[in-house]
Amino acid sequence: QVQLVESGGGLVQPGGSLRLSCAASGTMFRINVMGWYRQAPGKQRALVARITSAGSANYADSVKGRFTISRDNAKNTVYLQMNSLKPDDTAVYYCNAEYLTYGLNTLYAWGQGTLVTVSS
Repeated sequence: QVQLVESGGGLVQPGGSLRLSCAASGTMFRINVMGWYRQAPGKQRALVARITSAGSANYADSVKGRFTISRDNAKNTVYLQMNSLKPDDTAVYYCNAEYLTYGLNTLYAWGQGTLVTVSS
């Protein structure tokens, strides 16, 4: 079983920056994909960005050019650098991992979420 621990959320003014981190631990053969999702009040959880073990990344249209996802495979850690933040980016951000067990089953893990508030 894999556990994900997020950090780096907080309050930031519009136009500011934040960096989120998510570290995975536990028993696994390999983590295939790591990603960030967010859920704003009254809205469904939605993909922000995801990155494969090879470094291929995808972004939601709303964050392209402002957010950058990166990954340290040796540390099983994924990062989300968020620049030019807008009030619409306010949400709880969740880390997600798709991983393989030693039995080669594909499972998914979620972090507990970290709140990002963009406000003046």
